[in-house]
Amino acid sequence: MRKIKKEISGEDRMNTPLYPIGIVAELIGTTDQTLRLYEKHGLIKPARRNKNRYYSENNIKWLRCLRDLIHNRKISIQGIKKLMEYAPCWEITECSEERKSNCTAFINKAKPCWELNRLICNRESGKICEDCVVYLSKKMQPQSRR
Repeated sequence: MRKIKKEISGEDRMNTPLYPIGIVAELIGTTDQTLRLYEKHGLIKPARRNKNRYYSENNIKWLRCLRDLIHNRKISIQGIKKLMEYAPCWEITECSEERKSNCTAFINKAKPCWELNRLICNRESGKICEDCVVYLSKKMQPQSRR
């Protein structure tokens, strides 16, 4: 007996990694190497199947934004990483108003979201902090000397 899969929602579809790196590079007008560089700097974390990278519609949207910041607004990768320090994750990931109202990081902006609500995000959206561009950019920064 075949099990029938139900259709995925719009939000899930936007987050489903479907596009291999070569197609994404072509779609946004760059090279595979450039996408790997963005990944190395923690600006994006594509899904992996075996050793292959796959990107979602939301990843492509974010990459287009990165390309605009770098090429049209002349902001360096380091500059983008610095800007991301000041951008709250709910602005980057486009959280719904309902999710924001339940988010301790949104309510108490003194600490980063992953310190306050790691379990909430994972439980409610199936996302993990380690895949979030804000989290990645913070973790990629060299530790300050004391």
